[in-house]
Amino acid sequence: MNGFFLAFAYLRHHVGRSIVLVLVTALILFVPFATQIMLSASEERLTARAETTPLLLGRRGSALDLTMAALYFSDDRPTPVTMSEVETIWDSGLGIPIPLHFAFESGSFRIVGTSLDYFDFRELEIAEGRNLAVLGDATIGADVAAALGQGVGDTLVSSPENLFDLDGVYPLEMPIVGVLARTGTPDDSAIFVDVKTAWVIAGIGHGHADVIPEGSSGDVVAAAGIAQYQRITPDNIDTFHFHGDPADYPLSAVIVSPNDTRSATILLGRYLDPDGTVQMIEPAAVVQRLVDRIFRIKSVLDAVTFVIGIAALAAVGLAVFLSYLLRADEMATAVKLGARRGMVLRLLLSETLILLLLAGTIASAGVLAVSHQADVWVGWLAGFGV
Repeated sequence: MNGFFLAFAYLRHHVGRSIVLVLVTALILFVPFATQIMLSASEERLTARAETTPLLLGRRGSALDLTMAALYFSDDRPTPVTMSEVETIWDSGLGIPIPLHFAFESGSFRIVGTSLDYFDFRELEIAEGRNLAVLGDATIGADVAAALGQGVGDTLVSSPENLFDLDGVYPLEMPIVGVLARTGTPDDSAIFVDVKTAWVIAGIGHGHADVIPEGSSGDVVAAAGIAQYQRITPDNIDTFHFHGDPADYPLSAVIVSPNDTRSATILLGRYLDPDGTVQMIEPAAVVQRLVDRIFRIKSVLDAVTFVIGIAALAAVGLAVFLSYLLRADEMATAVKLGARRGMVLRLLLSETLILLLLAGTIASAGVLAVSHQADVWVGWLAGFGV
């Protein structure tokens, strides 16, 4: 006990040096564990959404681009498939197809045209307002509401695909009818509309408005300045209609929820033809391959961390050793005063143990904090909150 008392008194007397040694040692202990926790959380977040999406149908091409676009709403724009693919899945009776159209944005947020089945599939809940019900309605994710400071009763306007719209297709003003509860997924940063609303934005569907006001006479010249964007209102919603064969309407991708494992196997088998224009993929397998490639560097990172840790511990050991050398006269005086050499050794070991205990406590607190907040921080780094 006397050894610990004297050791603590010495460390308290040299508080500056003691703090530096404790913090450096704590950092050496903290970094490897914190890195492993963050890597594990990153891997879990990357794979979790894919694992809950059994099958994904899209235009044949890069399976990774299709997966990242359909599941994480990345900037990739896969070549569209047609609505006929949805009807084919329905007719097979093997699963439920969920259409996705994500070719447009409002500001920096992706507009996702889909069906109400998507909300059940992703287990999305309405925190405020209601869900989609009428053509033109928009339900926004929690991050969209927070970033824009908007909610139920406000409106959003879709961004035009280009600045030179020769077809006269104007951006669509969409009333916000609902705000989704936070999920910690890319859905928090999306604007959801009915797929038909996405087709209206694409110019496939449109309504008609009178250019000549009722009761007026004479010629009125319709100029582009009359309307900068179109609205769907109770007064004009009945005038909105679509052109062409509905089977040819575009979709970015289709999520397929098979009835069972057998149905999934059959569906996958039907899209194995390499010469076919569409493909059916398992997002979990695609993302796992991506994760495997990314985390191949994990072993290298572990080796680098190990080497750096050894070097840092050696530096701390050297600092402690030099400290003991500088205290040689002090130790010699203690021996002359009657302290046995074993007592001196216990004093030095007590000091080292106190330093390690303090550093270990700080490192453990840091690791515990990281473990509790890892998912939040990974989500923030990934671009969507929790």
